[in-house]
Order: sequence, then structure tokens, then C-alpha cells
Amino acid sequence: MILYYVMSIVDREKAGAMLDICSSLKLSVTMNNLGFGTASTEHLSLYDLQQTDKAIISTVASEPSMKNLMKSAKRKLFIDIPGNGVVAAIPIKSVSGGSTLAYLTEGQEIGGRTPDMNFENELIVVILNEGFSDLVMDAARDAGATGGTVIHAKGTGKQHAERFYGVSLAEEKDMIYILASSAKKSEIMKNINQKCGTSTHVGAICFSLPVSEVAGIRKFVDE
Repeated sequence: MILYYVMSIVDREKAGAMLDICSSLKLSVTMNNLGFGTASTEHLSLYDLQQTDKAIISTVASEPSMKNLMKSAKRKLFIDIPGNGVVAAIPIKSVSGGSTLAYLTEGQEIGGRTPDMNFENELIVVILNEGFSDLVMDAARDAGATGGTVIHAKGTGKQHAERFYGVSLAEEKDMIYILASSAKKSEIMKNINQKCGTSTHVGAICFSLPVSEVAGIRKFVDE
């Protein structure tokens, strides 16, 4: 059995419906965080949309549950229509012990199959000093990103190791999630690092995670 970390980004008013879907699938771990969207004005006006506050619903699911969650999100929340949200599934490589695994899988038998790592999309995670998310998103858009979701966080680095390459790990932070095609991922991350990296006052560090399945991203072809 393959386990996935499934992240859903929806308007806050739809968070309850997404949580109900997770509950109906009896998913053991579900978390709800608040954020806000950063889609460009051009991208918003293309679909006559408005900037909205977002909810990030995160859960751990088996492959069948993940597929059912995707299906329910499309059917009940119309996730595949632009502006209604994004659901992304990230394969989990390992968990911390048998009891944790049993809790996450509700005691289901685990097979030896590993997730397919040939993926078309990736989740770029950016951690930066609070208040500079616009600069990061400008750099990301210049390299082809269409938008992202920002959440606020606080570092918990040990006091004696508070700074890592000049970046404080124990101050107020912003985190940005950017879903991008694998073809565009490297250029987006490179541009963020060059314009907003650890040598700048933005202090951004970024990494990417594989996304094996995604709903809510429409593909565009340049004319």
C-alpha cells in the first residue's frame, strides 16, 4: 500500500465541505491551516476571479482513499474548474514506526509496492522572512509560475543554532506553496534563489516535492 500526503487548497468558505469529505473517508489525520492566494492580476482577470482567503486542508491517505478524495472534490467542490481550488497528492517515503503506520492505515495490510516517481508536477515549498511573499511570487511568476498560496509560520530553531546561512530559524516566517509543472520547476526555483535567496533580506530557502496526482490545474498552451 502506498500512502500519500494530500494537500487541498480551497476558499475558506469551502473548508468545511472539504473536511466533511475527509471525515467521510475516515482519514485519521486531517489538519486545517489558513492562508491566502497570490494569483497574478492577469490570471485572476482571465477568469473574472477575485483574490480570496484560503484554507489548506492536509491529510494522510492510502491510494484508494486519495483517489476517492480527488473524485469527491471534483464532484462536490468542482475542483477542476479554475478558481475552485487545488488538490495535490505527494507520495510518502517513510513513517516513524509500526504504531504510526498502523494508525495512519487503520490497521490495513501494507504491501511492498513503492510509488511511481515519474511525475509531471511538483510542489515548490518556499520558507522566507515574513512580509516578503510578494517579492518571491514576482520572481516565481517571472519564471512561469501562475500563482501560489501563502501561510504564516514561526520557526522553532534552537537558540544556539538560530541562524543557518544567515537565515533566522526562530522568527516569524511566511511559507509559500507553488504547484508547477516539472518542466518549469527548476527555472522557478533558480529565479527565487537568485532574487530572494539567503544572501538577500528576503532570506528565502526552497525545495520541491513530487506530486503524483493533482486536480485543479488547467494546462495552457501558448498561441
